Amino acid sequence: MASLTKSVKPAEVGTFEGDYRPAHAGLPRLPDAPVSGPFQSHSATPNIRLEPLQLDFLMRLADALNTTLDLNTLMHRVADLVRAVIDYRIFGILLVNDRTNDLRMRFQTGHSPEVERMRIRLGRGIVGQAAAERRSILVEDVKQIENYIDANPNVRSELAVPLIVKNRVIGVIDIQSEHPAYFTEEHQRLLELTASRVAIAVENARLYTRVSRQAQTLTVLNEISREITSILDLDDLLERIGQLLKRVIDFQMFTILLWNDPTERFEHRFSSRFGERIEREHNVMVGEGIIGHAAEMRLPVLVPDVRRDPRYLAVNPEVRSELAVPLIYKGKVIGVVDLEHTRVNYYNEEHQTTLSTLAAQVAISIANARLYQRIQEEEQRLERDLSMAREVQLRLLPSSPPQPRRAEIAAAFLPARSIGGDMYDFIDYGASGNDLYTTSQPDRTAIVLGDVSGKAAPAALYAALVSGILRSLAARHLAPADLLAELNDQLQERRLDSQYVTMLMAVWNDETRTLQLANAGSVQPLYVSNPVTEARAKGAASKKAAREVPASGGVTVTTGVTVTTIAAEGFPLGLFPHAEYDELTLETRPGDVVVFFSDGIVDALNGDGETFGTQRLEAVLREHPSACHSAQATVDAILFAVAAFQAGTAHFDDETLVVLRVL
Repeated sequence: MASLTKSVKPAEVGTFEGDYRPAHAGLPRLPDAPVSGPFQSHSATPNIRLEPLQLDFLMRLADALNTTLDLNTLMHRVADLVRAVIDYRIFGILLVNDRTNDLRMRFQTGHSPEVERMRIRLGRGIVGQAAAERRSILVEDVKQIENYIDANPNVRSELAVPLIVKNRVIGVIDIQSEHPAYFTEEHQRLLELTASRVAIAVENARLYTRVSRQAQTLTVLNEISREITSILDLDDLLERIGQLLKRVIDFQMFTILLWNDPTERFEHRFSSRFGERIEREHNVMVGEGIIGHAAEMRLPVLVPDVRRDPRYLAVNPEVRSELAVPLIYKGKVIGVVDLEHTRVNYYNEEHQTTLSTLAAQVAISIANARLYQRIQEEEQRLERDLSMAREVQLRLLPSSPPQPRRAEIAAAFLPARSIGGDMYDFIDYGASGNDLYTTSQPDRTAIVLGDVSGKAAPAALYAALVSGILRSLAARHLAPADLLAELNDQLQERRLDSQYVTMLMAVWNDETRTLQLANAGSVQPLYVSNPVTEARAKGAASKKAAREVPASGGVTVTTGVTVTTIAAEGFPLGLFPHAEYDELTLETRPGDVVVFFSDGIVDALNGDGETFGTQRLEAVLREHPSACHSAQATVDAILFAVAAFQAGTAHFDDETLVVLRVL
């Protein structure tokens, strides 16, 4: 291969990548000495003739630099290639730490472990001077250099060449020998050519590593975000945040503080130290310490050395570096994440960016967990309130139905929720024309069944109001129609929007076996006659004058069980003022059954969306073998049929039954 001549001319710094300031005096030099290797010492000239071996070296160097982006692999290849042309004893590549602005060993061979751990300030020693002055330095005898760092007493000569990219020093290539004047100017120029190419390759590898690390960090952050959003227990969430954050930042101490409005302080909610959970008592005010300052400024605070920061509160004497990031949710600082380490300059801007990115999701997760916690507390409180309300409602209902001498009464109430809007009551009306009194076998018994509009607590409260007014009016032992009219007027005085109640009011006369009945918009009751019963109904042409009318339009003598709807109608209570109600009188005989029920019975749905309906209810009363054997048997038969029809479908309305069977 023909020789290649390349002219190298001095240039000002910054003209192009990889250039060097002109060499100048400043370091003593010893006379050149013969060296081993392919090159011989000669005077510096502006022209460098590349021999075939040199050209082959540069080509192999270019190939080695262009075929890898892994920094470790790159440095190993450079060391091997340089050794092929310069038989060095000790080799090292030091890179500049941007945070501390010092040189740290990134790759070495021949150095002791103590040297590898050294931090060299710019300007200190031959390596630091080469970086600070941005020029290569060839020292033939290090013993004559005052600035020399005597890390290895056997070293006599040294060659340091800075790595420069875009007019910025990123590191130094340093080779050393145990022989004085071992390295020549030819070695210096060759290493400068090598360094100009290595610098770009190192920067590309570092950029690739940084981008790969960022991509990996973002992947981990995405996994962390998905996981923490699924945790709704606050204590578990805070502990898990610390565990997951360890995957991207290797901290030693971790703390999450949350803002407490009553105390106006950030309180320690979770803290760990070297992997162990600890309790910390010191709470922080806004603006107090590094944590309080981060909250006050609403910005991350990165402190390389807390001993030099006047804001630091010396809670942990071993702490050296700290990173505090505020947790902001809907424009409000709800907490602070704080990381601490025992090493100076441990946390960097990349850590700050990572934690700041994660802090937004952490703030949302903490807010969600707190909201869930409040909802749980509210649900528990509501559950306690509903339990008490249910207890009160059950106390308002009769503990057991009365037992007249000539009739038996049974009742059932199944609320669709914890509490319901249905109500029923039995009131001792005493003897005809006399004041109320309580007996085990009353002469007259008022039977009331009501259904309040709506569901749950509002309906139950309105039902309690209606029950209270009803009880107060019952002392006047009014006829059913009169009592409903009076109750309607009372509710008008206490009118609530969209609230009303439907109600059946009946008075059983045990002496005459008759039932006076009035209806205020409730479901019409069913009358069941036995095979030998003549069913007669007496209604009122007016509220004062009565006339005889059949229950189904005439007198019916049956030869089997018949089920008839008692045609009683009227306006619901609480909707219209001055409403009047009709009243019917039903004459009964032993074996007859009267069934009062709320619309929750006939409106019960099955899985196909079908309603139970009045026809199925009548079929139960006609066909069930023991439905009318007793009042309780009737209640049980109806409820069993409705439950079987629903087949597990949730109840959407209260179900209430009152059955009177004539004895």
